[in-house]
Amino acid sequence: MANLFFSYSHRDADLRDELEIHLATLKMEGVIEIWHERRIGAGKEFGNEISQHLEEANIILLLISPYFIASDYCYEIEMKRAMQRHEKGDARVIPVILEPCDWQKLPFGKLTATPTDGKPISKFPNKHDGFLDVTRAIQNAAEDFCGPEQGKPVEMVTMAEKRRTTKVARPRSSNLRLKKEFTDRDKDSFLTDAFEYVANFFEGSLDELQKRNPGIETNFRRIDANHFTAVAYRHGKELSRCRIWLGNRREFVGGIAYSTDLSHGDNSYNESLSVEDDGYTLFLKPLGMAFRHQGSESKLTFEGAGEYLWEMFIEPLQ
Repeated sequence: MANLFFSYSHRDADLRDELEIHLATLKMEGVIEIWHERRIGAGKEFGNEISQHLEEANIILLLISPYFIASDYCYEIEMKRAMQRHEKGDARVIPVILEPCDWQKLPFGKLTATPTDGKPISKFPNKHDGFLDVTRAIQNAAEDFCGPEQGKPVEMVTMAEKRRTTKVARPRSSNLRLKKEFTDRDKDSFLTDAFEYVANFFEGSLDELQKRNPGIETNFRRIDANHFTAVAYRHGKELSRCRIWLGNRREFVGGIAYSTDLSHGDNSYNESLSVEDDGYTLFLKPLGMAFRHQGSESKLTFEGAGEYLWEMFIEPLQ
Protein backbone atom coordinates (compact mmCIF):
# COMPACT_ATOMS: atom_id res chain seq x y z
CA MET A 1 0.00 0.00 0.00
CA ALA A 2 1.30 3.45 -0.95
CA ASN A 3 0.87 6.38 1.43
CA LEU A 4 -0.59 9.38 -0.40
CA PHE A 5 -0.13 12.96 0.86
CA PHE A 6 -2.18 15.93 -0.39
CA SER A 7 -0.49 19.33 -0.50
CA TYR A 8 -3.09 21.95 -1.39
CA SER A 9 -4.47 25.40 -0.67
CA HIS A 10 -7.60 25.63 1.47
CA ARG A 11 -9.15 27.60 -1.39
CA ASP A 12 -9.05 24.36 -3.41
CA ALA A 13 -10.61 22.13 -0.74
CA ASP A 14 -13.69 21.41 -2.85
CA LEU A 15 -11.58 20.08 -5.73
CA ARG A 16 -9.50 18.05 -3.29
CA ASP A 17 -12.71 16.46 -2.01
CA GLU A 18 -13.77 15.64 -5.58
CA LEU A 19 -10.43 13.98 -6.27
CA GLU A 20 -10.63 11.95 -3.07
CA ILE A 21 -14.01 10.61 -4.18
CA HIS A 22 -12.43 9.42 -7.43
CA LEU A 23 -9.73 7.63 -5.45
CA ALA A 24 -12.27 5.58 -3.47
CA THR A 25 -11.70 2.43 -5.54
CA LEU A 26 -7.94 2.55 -5.00
CA LYS A 27 -8.53 2.96 -1.26
CA MET A 28 -10.95 0.03 -1.11
CA GLU A 29 -8.52 -2.18 -3.05
CA GLY A 30 -5.74 -1.39 -0.62
CA VAL A 31 -3.60 0.32 -3.25
CA ILE A 32 -3.34 3.66 -1.42
CA GLU A 33 -3.86 5.22 1.99
CA ILE A 34 -4.76 8.93 1.89
CA TRP A 35 -3.73 11.68 4.29
CA HIS A 36 -4.24 15.44 4.31
CA GLU A 37 -4.25 18.05 7.06
CA ARG A 38 -8.00 17.79 7.63
CA ARG A 39 -7.23 14.42 9.26
CA ILE A 40 -5.35 16.10 12.12
CA GLY A 41 -7.11 15.31 15.38
CA ALA A 42 -8.06 17.85 18.02
CA GLY A 43 -5.19 18.83 20.30
CA LYS A 44 -2.44 17.62 17.96
CA GLU A 45 0.34 19.95 16.84
CA PHE A 46 -0.38 21.09 13.28
CA GLY A 47 3.17 21.46 11.95
CA ASN A 48 4.48 18.23 13.47
CA GLU A 49 1.59 16.18 12.08
CA ILE A 50 2.07 17.54 8.56
CA SER A 51 5.83 17.03 8.70
CA GLN A 52 5.46 13.45 9.93
CA HIS A 53 3.02 12.40 7.20
CA LEU A 54 4.97 14.26 4.53
CA GLU A 55 8.05 12.23 5.49
CA GLU A 56 6.10 8.96 5.47
CA ALA A 57 4.42 9.52 2.10
CA ASN A 58 5.33 7.45 -0.95
CA ILE A 59 3.34 9.70 -3.29
CA ILE A 60 2.94 13.45 -2.77
CA LEU A 61 0.25 15.23 -4.74
CA LEU A 62 0.76 18.94 -5.34
CA LEU A 63 -2.66 20.37 -6.20
CA ILE A 64 -1.52 23.28 -8.33
CA SER A 65 -3.51 26.49 -8.65
CA PRO A 66 -2.77 30.20 -8.27
CA TYR A 67 -3.75 29.82 -4.61
CA PHE A 68 -1.24 27.01 -4.07
CA ILE A 69 1.58 29.02 -5.61
CA ALA A 70 0.66 32.10 -3.54
CA SER A 71 0.56 30.11 -0.28
CA ASP A 72 3.79 30.48 1.69
CA TYR A 73 3.15 27.27 3.60
CA CYS A 74 2.29 25.16 0.54
CA TYR A 75 5.12 26.51 -1.57
CA GLU A 76 7.95 27.22 0.86
CA ILE A 77 7.48 24.30 3.26
CA GLU A 78 5.47 21.43 1.77
CA MET A 79 6.51 21.75 -1.88
CA LYS A 80 10.22 22.29 -1.20
CA ARG A 81 10.44 19.31 1.16
CA ALA A 82 8.44 17.20 -1.28
CA MET A 83 10.87 18.02 -4.10
CA GLN A 84 13.84 17.13 -1.89
CA ARG A 85 12.37 13.70 -1.18
CA HIS A 86 11.52 13.25 -4.87
CA GLU A 87 15.06 14.07 -5.99
CA LYS A 88 16.47 11.55 -3.49
CA GLY A 89 14.12 8.88 -4.81
CA ASP A 90 12.33 8.55 -1.47
CA ALA A 91 8.95 9.64 -2.83
CA ARG A 92 7.15 10.42 -6.08
CA VAL A 93 5.85 13.97 -6.53
CA ILE A 94 2.91 14.35 -8.91
CA PRO A 95 1.73 17.86 -9.85
CA VAL A 96 -2.05 17.88 -10.34
CA ILE A 97 -3.05 20.99 -12.29
CA LEU A 98 -6.36 22.29 -10.98
CA GLU A 99 -6.49 25.77 -12.50
CA PRO A 100 -4.60 27.68 -15.22
CA CYS A 101 -1.50 29.29 -13.73
CA ASP A 102 2.17 29.92 -14.51
CA TRP A 103 3.58 26.70 -13.03
CA GLN A 104 5.96 25.43 -15.72
CA LYS A 105 8.91 27.59 -14.56
CA LEU A 106 8.64 26.48 -10.93
CA PRO A 107 10.70 23.62 -9.42
CA PHE A 108 7.99 21.03 -10.08
CA GLY A 109 7.58 22.26 -13.66
CA LYS A 110 10.15 19.71 -14.83
CA LEU A 111 7.95 16.84 -13.63
CA THR A 112 5.27 15.15 -15.70
CA ALA A 113 2.01 16.69 -14.57
CA THR A 114 -1.48 15.28 -14.63
CA PRO A 115 -4.03 15.50 -16.25
CA THR A 116 -2.31 14.69 -19.55
CA ASP A 117 -0.26 17.56 -20.99
CA GLY A 118 -0.92 19.59 -17.84
CA LYS A 119 -4.47 20.46 -18.90
CA PRO A 120 -6.16 22.05 -15.87
CA ILE A 121 -9.08 20.21 -14.30
CA SER A 122 -11.18 23.37 -14.64
CA LYS A 123 -10.75 23.31 -18.44
CA PHE A 124 -12.44 19.93 -18.90
CA PRO A 125 -16.06 20.21 -20.08
CA ASN A 126 -16.75 17.46 -17.54
CA LYS A 127 -14.24 17.69 -14.71
CA HIS A 128 -14.72 14.00 -13.91
CA ASP A 129 -12.82 13.18 -17.12
CA GLY A 130 -9.88 15.11 -15.72
CA PHE A 131 -10.10 13.44 -12.32
CA LEU A 132 -10.19 10.02 -13.99
CA ASP A 133 -6.93 10.88 -15.76
CA VAL A 134 -5.41 11.87 -12.40
CA THR A 135 -6.66 8.67 -10.75
CA ARG A 136 -4.97 6.51 -13.39
CA ALA A 137 -1.70 8.38 -12.96
CA ILE A 138 -1.84 7.82 -9.20
CA GLN A 139 -2.59 4.12 -9.67
CA ASN A 140 0.43 3.75 -11.96
CA ALA A 141 2.66 5.51 -9.44
CA ALA A 142 1.35 3.37 -6.58
CA GLU A 143 2.04 0.19 -8.52
CA ASP A 144 5.62 1.35 -9.12
CA PHE A 145 6.07 1.41 -5.34
CA CYS A 146 4.05 -1.61 -4.28
CA GLY A 147 3.49 -3.77 -7.33
CA PRO A 148 0.16 -4.16 -9.15
CA GLU A 149 -1.36 -6.84 -6.92
CA GLN A 150 -0.10 -6.12 -3.42
CA GLY A 151 -2.82 -6.20 -0.82
CA LYS A 152 -5.78 -6.25 -3.17
CA PRO A 153 -7.52 -9.58 -2.41
CA VAL A 154 -7.10 -9.32 1.36
CA GLU A 155 -8.07 -5.65 1.54
CA MET A 156 -11.21 -6.11 -0.53
CA VAL A 157 -12.43 -8.74 1.91
CA THR A 158 -11.42 -6.60 4.87
CA MET A 159 -13.33 -3.58 3.57
CA ALA A 160 -16.42 -5.69 2.90
CA GLU A 161 -16.26 -7.16 6.38
CA LYS A 162 -15.86 -3.72 7.91
CA ARG A 163 -18.90 -2.46 6.09
CA ARG A 164 -21.01 -5.42 7.18
CA THR A 165 -19.97 -5.19 10.81
CA THR A 166 -20.13 -1.40 11.20
CA LYS A 167 -23.32 -0.72 9.28
CA VAL A 168 -26.26 -0.04 11.58
CA ALA A 169 -29.52 -1.09 9.95
CA ARG A 170 -32.11 1.45 11.00
CA PRO A 171 -35.31 1.98 9.06
CA ARG A 172 -35.83 5.55 7.92
CA SER A 173 -37.88 7.54 5.48
CA SER A 174 -36.48 8.51 2.11
CA ASN A 175 -38.52 11.72 2.27
CA LEU A 176 -36.06 13.97 4.13
CA ARG A 177 -35.73 16.91 1.77
CA LEU A 178 -36.73 20.32 3.13
CA LYS A 179 -37.37 23.53 1.26
CA LYS A 180 -34.90 26.39 1.61
CA GLU A 181 -34.65 30.02 0.62
CA PHE A 182 -31.99 31.07 -1.89
CA THR A 183 -30.46 34.52 -1.55
CA ASP A 184 -29.55 36.89 -4.37
CA ARG A 185 -25.92 36.04 -3.66
CA ASP A 186 -26.66 32.34 -4.06
CA LYS A 187 -28.26 32.99 -7.43
CA ASP A 188 -25.54 35.35 -8.64
CA SER A 189 -22.81 32.88 -7.68
CA PHE A 190 -24.70 30.03 -9.33
CA LEU A 191 -25.06 32.02 -12.55
CA THR A 192 -21.38 33.01 -12.62
CA ASP A 193 -20.25 29.42 -12.02
CA ALA A 194 -22.65 28.21 -14.70
CA PHE A 195 -21.22 30.64 -17.25
CA GLU A 196 -17.65 29.55 -16.48
CA TYR A 197 -18.70 25.93 -16.90
CA VAL A 198 -20.36 26.66 -20.26
CA ALA A 199 -17.25 28.53 -21.46
CA ASN A 200 -15.02 25.58 -20.52
CA PHE A 201 -17.57 23.18 -22.02
CA PHE A 202 -17.49 24.98 -25.38
CA GLU A 203 -13.70 25.31 -25.43
CA GLY A 204 -13.23 21.61 -24.72
CA SER A 205 -15.96 20.54 -27.14
CA LEU A 206 -14.54 22.67 -29.96
CA ASP A 207 -11.08 21.16 -29.44
CA GLU A 208 -12.48 17.64 -29.56
CA LEU A 209 -14.69 18.40 -32.57
CA GLN A 210 -11.63 19.52 -34.54
CA LYS A 211 -9.54 16.51 -33.47
CA ARG A 212 -12.18 13.97 -34.45
CA ASN A 213 -13.30 15.38 -37.79
CA PRO A 214 -10.88 15.92 -40.72
CA GLY A 215 -11.50 19.21 -42.48
CA ILE A 216 -13.12 20.79 -39.44
CA GLU A 217 -11.43 23.78 -37.83
CA THR A 218 -12.72 25.62 -34.79
CA ASN A 219 -12.02 28.85 -32.99
CA PHE A 220 -12.79 29.70 -29.37
CA ARG A 221 -12.13 33.27 -28.27
CA ARG A 222 -12.65 34.61 -24.76
CA ILE A 223 -13.48 38.29 -25.24
CA ASP A 224 -13.62 39.19 -21.55
CA ALA A 225 -14.80 37.72 -18.26
CA ASN A 226 -18.43 37.80 -19.41
CA HIS A 227 -18.26 37.08 -23.17
CA PHE A 228 -16.87 34.43 -25.54
CA THR A 229 -17.37 33.42 -29.18
CA ALA A 230 -17.24 30.06 -30.94
CA VAL A 231 -16.87 29.39 -34.69
CA ALA A 232 -16.69 26.14 -36.68
CA TYR A 233 -15.41 25.82 -40.27
CA ARG A 234 -15.42 22.96 -42.78
CA HIS A 235 -12.58 23.26 -45.30
CA GLY A 236 -12.34 26.94 -44.44
CA LYS A 237 -16.05 27.72 -44.87
CA GLU A 238 -17.88 28.99 -41.80
CA LEU A 239 -20.77 26.70 -40.89
CA SER A 240 -21.69 27.79 -37.38
CA ARG A 241 -20.91 30.62 -35.04
CA CYS A 242 -22.22 32.01 -31.79
CA ARG A 243 -21.57 34.56 -29.11
CA ILE A 244 -22.42 33.68 -25.50
CA TRP A 245 -22.38 36.16 -22.66
CA LEU A 246 -23.28 36.57 -19.01
CA GLY A 247 -25.97 39.13 -18.27
CA ASN A 248 -27.11 40.70 -15.02
CA ARG A 249 -30.12 39.03 -13.40
CA ARG A 250 -31.67 42.46 -12.85
CA GLU A 251 -31.31 43.66 -16.44
CA PHE A 252 -32.85 42.89 -19.85
CA VAL A 253 -30.71 39.80 -20.37
CA GLY A 254 -30.98 38.24 -16.95
CA GLY A 255 -28.81 35.18 -17.39
CA ILE A 256 -26.67 33.41 -19.99
CA ALA A 257 -27.51 34.56 -23.52
CA TYR A 258 -26.81 32.88 -26.88
CA SER A 259 -26.69 34.70 -30.20
CA THR A 260 -25.66 33.69 -33.72
CA ASP A 261 -24.85 37.34 -34.46
CA LEU A 262 -21.28 38.25 -33.52
CA SER A 263 -21.44 41.88 -34.59
CA HIS A 264 -24.19 43.42 -32.45
CA GLY A 265 -24.35 44.19 -28.76
CA ASP A 266 -25.96 42.34 -25.90
CA ASN A 267 -29.55 43.34 -26.68
CA SER A 268 -30.19 40.75 -29.41
CA TYR A 269 -30.12 37.02 -28.77
CA ASN A 270 -31.60 33.70 -29.93
CA GLU A 271 -31.91 32.07 -26.52
CA SER A 272 -31.20 32.77 -22.88
CA LEU A 273 -30.97 30.77 -19.66
CA SER A 274 -32.10 32.26 -16.36
CA VAL A 275 -31.62 31.11 -12.76
CA GLU A 276 -34.69 29.63 -11.09
CA ASP A 277 -35.36 27.53 -8.02
CA ASP A 278 -38.06 25.09 -6.97
CA GLY A 279 -37.55 25.58 -3.26
CA TYR A 280 -35.02 22.76 -3.12
CA THR A 281 -32.31 23.50 -5.66
CA LEU A 282 -31.14 26.11 -8.17
CA PHE A 283 -31.25 25.36 -11.87
CA LEU A 284 -31.11 27.07 -15.27
CA LYS A 285 -34.29 27.51 -17.26
CA PRO A 286 -34.35 28.22 -21.02
CA LEU A 287 -36.48 31.09 -22.20
CA GLY A 288 -37.84 28.68 -24.82
CA MET A 289 -37.02 30.59 -28.00
CA ALA A 290 -35.23 27.51 -29.35
CA PHE A 291 -38.15 25.18 -28.43
CA ARG A 292 -35.86 22.37 -27.39
CA HIS A 293 -36.94 21.60 -23.83
CA GLN A 294 -40.32 21.34 -22.24
CA GLY A 295 -41.61 20.57 -18.74
CA SER A 296 -39.22 19.05 -16.24
CA GLU A 297 -36.46 18.92 -18.86
CA SER A 298 -36.20 22.70 -18.61
CA LYS A 299 -34.52 22.40 -15.19
CA LEU A 300 -30.96 22.37 -16.47
CA THR A 301 -27.76 21.62 -14.56
CA PHE A 302 -24.46 23.20 -15.61
CA GLU A 303 -23.77 20.25 -17.90
CA GLY A 304 -27.33 20.30 -19.21
CA ALA A 305 -26.98 24.00 -20.04
CA GLY A 306 -23.73 23.34 -21.88
CA GLU A 307 -25.32 20.54 -23.92
CA TYR A 308 -28.42 22.64 -24.62
CA LEU A 309 -26.43 25.54 -26.09
CA TRP A 310 -23.96 23.21 -27.83
CA GLU A 311 -26.89 21.49 -29.57
CA MET A 312 -27.88 24.85 -31.03
CA PHE A 313 -24.32 25.51 -32.16
CA ILE A 314 -23.59 22.12 -33.75
CA GLU A 315 -26.96 21.69 -35.49
CA PRO A 316 -25.85 23.45 -38.73
CA LEU A 317 -22.92 21.02 -39.00
CA GLN A 318 -25.08 17.94 -38.64
